[in-house]
Amino acid sequence: MKKILLPAIAFVALSACEDIWNREGVGFTGIDGEPRTTALKKGAAAYVARDTNIPAELAGVPTIRVSTDQTEPDKMAGIAVDNGGRNPANAVEVTGDGQNLMLSTVQVNNTLYAVLRPAEGDSTRVDTSVGAQFGSRVERLTGCLPAGDVYKKGGSSNRATGFSVPLNCS
Repeated sequence: MKKILLPAIAFVALSACEDIWNREGVGFTGIDGEPRTTALKKGAAAYVARDTNIPAELAGVPTIRVSTDQTEPDKMAGIAVDNGGRNPANAVEVTGDGQNLMLSTVQVNNTLYAVLRPAEGDSTRVDTSVGAQFGSRVERLTGCLPAGDVYKKGGSSNRATGFSVPLNCS
């Protein structure tokens, strides 16, 4: 009897503190559809519309394949950024730092990279803070684990032409 009564009392006592049907907190959408992650807030790095599934869309665009004689990781990452998709035919559009960015996958030799760079025709550079945010969200955006650091291509110390992260999709 104690095995049934003790958990029942604990459940009743804890449910008296809060409505058990009030679904707020981790794993729930919040009040009135309030975003539960920063990726759903406009202006956040890698903001996407609610009805968009980025990994599924990214799987639908072709991976760009490049061969090179370079073997240094930073050079290969730079080649990935240079060849990354810039239009909807080979990349998925996301919003970061208040501008439209294109997310694509590029395979340099046998290493797969996720590449984030400005859309075609957009000559503005991306703030380097977007690179750190991109690195922390690469698993959610691609469905693959990051296999290394975020590489920045071009620009000054606080602006870049694009970012790439090696991926582990196995």
